[in-house]
Amino acid sequence: MKTNFYKNPSKGAVVLGLFFLMTIIATSFQSCADLDPDPLEFNLPPESFGSLEEMDKGIIGVYRRVTQSARMTTFYAPAWGGDDMTTHRALNKADFREFDQRAVLSSNSRLLTNWNAIYSSLSTINGVLERSEGLIDNPAVDQTLLLQYRGEAYFLRGILFYQLARVHGRIPLTLTQFPPPDISRGTLEEVYSQIEADLLEAEATLPDIYPNVEAGAPRPNSGSARALLARLYMDWGGYPIKDASKYALAASSAKTVMENASSHGFGLMDDVGDLWKVENRFNQESLFTLVYCTTAEGCPNNSIANRKFARLGLPADLGGWNETFAEIKFFQDFPEGHRKDVTYRTDLDWEGFNAQKSPVFAKVTGPIGDLNAGSFETPRNDFFMRYASILLIYAEASGLSGNVTDDSWEALNMIRRRAAGLPYGTPDPSVDVTSGVIEDLAFEERKWEFAGEYIRWFDLVRREKVKEALSVRDIPDAPIPEHNPIIGSLETTNYLAPIPADAVAKNPNLAN
Repeated sequence: MKTNFYKNPSKGAVVLGLFFLMTIIATSFQSCADLDPDPLEFNLPPESFGSLEEMDKGIIGVYRRVTQSARMTTFYAPAWGGDDMTTHRALNKADFREFDQRAVLSSNSRLLTNWNAIYSSLSTINGVLERSEGLIDNPAVDQTLLLQYRGEAYFLRGILFYQLARVHGRIPLTLTQFPPPDISRGTLEEVYSQIEADLLEAEATLPDIYPNVEAGAPRPNSGSARALLARLYMDWGGYPIKDASKYALAASSAKTVMENASSHGFGLMDDVGDLWKVENRFNQESLFTLVYCTTAEGCPNNSIANRKFARLGLPADLGGWNETFAEIKFFQDFPEGHRKDVTYRTDLDWEGFNAQKSPVFAKVTGPIGDLNAGSFETPRNDFFMRYASILLIYAEASGLSGNVTDDSWEALNMIRRRAAGLPYGTPDPSVDVTSGVIEDLAFEERKWEFAGEYIRWFDLVRREKVKEALSVRDIPDAPIPEHNPIIGSLETTNYLAPIPADAVAKNPNLAN
């Protein structure tokens, strides 16, 4: 018979004694051969996963943590700082208004909730990585599958660090399940380098397309990781680090995703309006999808539903909760055409609302009749990043890195054609552009393409255009003024949100 030897000396004597006692009892009833342990568990540390099946369950638990963190608008609260989104002028929306008005306090409860939720998820991810170490180089374990599971954990850790870094800048890099309670924040370079390292590890170990998954990469593939790297490099090139050499990496990363799109199952939807229909909650345009479901759709009772859509985007006049509205000037400036019609509920007379006269996002409420307007929980998935973003990153980064090609213009024009309701792959001189400052044209295109998707604020930050955009938001003597006027600074010193006061109180090192 074989004996398991444990690396923890404090447990060894007890475990070994129990082993011999159980051996004496067991041999009275069965042969010694029947007591041979599963070779997968042979000589594993006691805190290791006992099998790849256990590890897969651990990974699924991580996804549950992440989707739980992201199910509320709290996950994206800083996005209210952009010029595309606003919230109600009163009620219980004070925390959102702080972002909207550029006066974010360290006591903001949304900051703290998001901070705690993300670090709780990071602890779970690190626990999965630590528990899987005992399976590495075990001949009884499928090492390719093991690396794939670990790649998912690295991918999820990378995007969570990224989500926090673009809100706070310098953050503590917790790389173990139980980090030191007095951990300090990393430098900006350390933070971005760690995100890059996690995404590179994910890209190297994830398959081209995840086996047996629906469209939209609900479990990421190597292309998902490379796509997030492209977005990371765009932020790295801009504020606050402003390392312009990263723009070339952003362009090359985006081009890699474009050239291998078919092998990853990626591509544009033919009609941009179809993206927001529940029937397309899994689609080829999503490069990574956070998956939600409700019992009404036949999902288990413990399913996680999305709480960012439907009722939250409507005024009280229509039974809504007055949380997520469109800004007036942005709506008025939005180019007329197909894309505007599917971005907003243009069928609604928003100027006649009593609760608050603000335009309504169809991206939030759903197209007419698509989501139950009175529902707080929906099966709508989150598209953490879309293929449209890759095309526009390529166009913008090509210009910022000084390497504009015909493909750069084509990437931009594909989005412009689709926005006009035209076939995106067919050149059309009525909308195509082939000259001008492409980085600015692509940046402007992002403004309209991703309106209401919690992205605009971060684009304004990286290109240092907050003052340019927000200083003209409040129009004097406008028939209907913006409901939450700017009261804080629009300078770069006010771009990043403070570390939550409660977190600093528990660990004063976070104040440094």
